Amino acid sequence: MIITDAQVHVWEAHRPDRPWPSENQGTPSFVAVPGARPHRAEPINGLEMTDMMNTAGVSRAIIVPPSPVGDSNLFALETAAQYPGRFLVMGRFNPTAAGALAQLPTWRDQAHMAGIRMTFHKPEWASWLTDGTLDDFWASCERYRIPVMLLAPGRMADIDRIASRHPNLTLIVDHLGMHSQHRDDECGEDLKRVLPLARRSNVAIKTSAVPCYSNAPYPFRKFNGYLEAIYQSFGPKRMLWGSDVSRLPCSYREAVTHFTETLDFISQEDLPWVMGRSLSALLDWPCSMTR
Repeated sequence: MIITDAQVHVWEAHRPDRPWPSENQGTPSFVAVPGARPHRAEPINGLEMTDMMNTAGVSRAIIVPPSPVGDSNLFALETAAQYPGRFLVMGRFNPTAAGALAQLPTWRDQAHMAGIRMTFHKPEWASWLTDGTLDDFWASCERYRIPVMLLAPGRMADIDRIASRHPNLTLIVDHLGMHSQHRDDECGEDLKRVLPLARRSNVAIKTSAVPCYSNAPYPFRKFNGYLEAIYQSFGPKRMLWGSDVSRLPCSYREAVTHFTETLDFISQEDLPWVMGRSLSALLDWPCSMTR
């Protein structure tokens, strides 16, 4: 079984020639919202990430540049180039930047670029979902076959609307669509809003960062009901394992074995799909391909 992690972060510290946004300089700022589990403050480079992956039994991973660092994808793409076959990138994209839409026809022509990851956990970004800012963006991503990952807790109705209007657009919901500050029983209402998305065949869901949503110890059995509901609703070909390893409250290896050894409702036939085959198919990343 070739395990592909649907989300890891690599990043470098602020430096004058590659600055972070001014509001984030001097602080890691790696907490999405108050109450969320924080990411580690120290940067992670490709060498450390591949070492962690090797120890955990993870063959490949999708690099998601973290939002506090800004909208540059340069370090992520450099890392993917340095370790061919190990990484692809879901790049950040600012739809309000000058000439932004003109980048989309050739977006996936960039070496190691698999698609786009949009974040909507801040009010100024969330407004884009309803004010028309992204109308041309969604249409272009559908036209040019650019998969989009979405961090959009609490905005499942908006995602459902987008998926309905753009049936050939691949949308991947991050972190089970749940609010980062929720734990265990608090996640029940989030799940109710996520499950209706299963009716949209162009929507997949990342079961990433699961340990961050539970206060229980490994193997996080309080969360099993939520995961089984996702599995039964979306099926193994639209359920994608991921770690978000830089903020895990457990070891990377435990994040893997949580799925491979403790979730008995996932069949042995389906497990390879959940652990990477489905993600690889959605992102057009065959195991023999480095892109």
